[in-house]
Amino acid sequence: MSRNDALRAARLKAGWRSVEAAAAGLQAHGQRLLDEDHFTVSARTWRRWEGPRPGWPSEETALVLHDALGRWPEDLGFTTPPGWIRPEHHEETTMQNARLLEVTAAALVPGPLAQQTVDPALVDYFQSQLEGHYRADMLLGPHDLIGTLGPQYQLIDKLTRSATGETRRGLLRVGAAYAALVGWLYQDAGDLSAAAFWRGITQEIALRARDPHLIGYAMVNSAQVRTDLGDGAGVVDLCEAALDDDRVVPKIRVMAMQQQAHGASLLRDRSAVDRLIDDADRLLSRVDDDLPWGNACRRTPGYLEVQRATCYGRLGLGAEASDLWAQVLAAVPGTARRDRGVYMARHATAAATARQPEQAVEIARKVATIAVETGSARMRRELATLERTMRPWQDAPVGRDLAEALAPVTEGS
Repeated sequence: MSRNDALRAARLKAGWRSVEAAAAGLQAHGQRLLDEDHFTVSARTWRRWEGPRPGWPSEETALVLHDALGRWPEDLGFTTPPGWIRPEHHEETTMQNARLLEVTAAALVPGPLAQQTVDPALVDYFQSQLEGHYRADMLLGPHDLIGTLGPQYQLIDKLTRSATGETRRGLLRVGAAYAALVGWLYQDAGDLSAAAFWRGITQEIALRARDPHLIGYAMVNSAQVRTDLGDGAGVVDLCEAALDDDRVVPKIRVMAMQQQAHGASLLRDRSAVDRLIDDADRLLSRVDDDLPWGNACRRTPGYLEVQRATCYGRLGLGAEASDLWAQVLAAVPGTARRDRGVYMARHATAAATARQPEQAVEIARKVATIAVETGSARMRRELATLERTMRPWQDAPVGRDLAEALAPVTEGS
């Protein structure tokens, strides 16, 4: 591509016939929107944006572009950096984000608390709740569940301060599992800063519990955030650290190996991806512990093939990824709506990569409905990746079909 046709088309649609007019118009719009006279855009900058290597605008410029042109930078031909998540601009999401921030801020209660007697049965109570929360995670969007889990974690933390002996260690272990799940929900909601905060809480509690299995699990959780940030080397570091401890149960080793495969795919190392997934597969039959957390490898149909297909898609192996996704989705139940929607979005991108745009659009129509219903930021990011992959067809009928199919998602962004 010799120029950024997506931005040029948006400029002309806005009535800016030249790059000079566009730069002046965007600058004036930004100064009004941000109430900041120092916001500037030069014609030279806009000319670079319409060139073959447009780079990526600053966060405030991205907001101004969206407000002025109605589209985010990744939809305007800019080169999307790893970890970019669209800011939410509508009132409903602003209120949701405020509520989520309140949950995070209240996670740690400062100062001493009144001592109380802690019945050991409470450890079993909180553990028994976990499986229900895991099931709810598959059915609900992250926003609703965070509001439930945050206060429960706060109660566990409060009880831990009074408990002693094995009851205290048991509460630490279950508290780490709750913190890990809250971290995952924030990650699914697209708030990587809050996700990293809760992953840090998980690691702290795992260390306090002196539980090698939980410490390994916490490191894999942190590696998941690093994956979403596009930090392949960071993913590998954390997973190798988890695997260095020979005491950890097979489940943790399986989780660490598959996550390390994601790191390898970010580093463009296909041979390492296949080796790690194959090694994990040989261990999968040995997963037989009764730990209440980290059971996705047993609960998720085709767990390791999901990881392989995701890695293949990241490596640009469209045909191979598409074939794997077709096999995986045949076994995923319709009740697992959020996971199924993410997998289908990745399948659509793989189909587009394999030069099958019509199949990609057919899949995307179904994903759009799930994305709106669940509020999953992961799913929206996958659909944004699909849009970028489909750019060669953006002016063809199939490209317009895609825009129509994703309208319910993009109009709510």
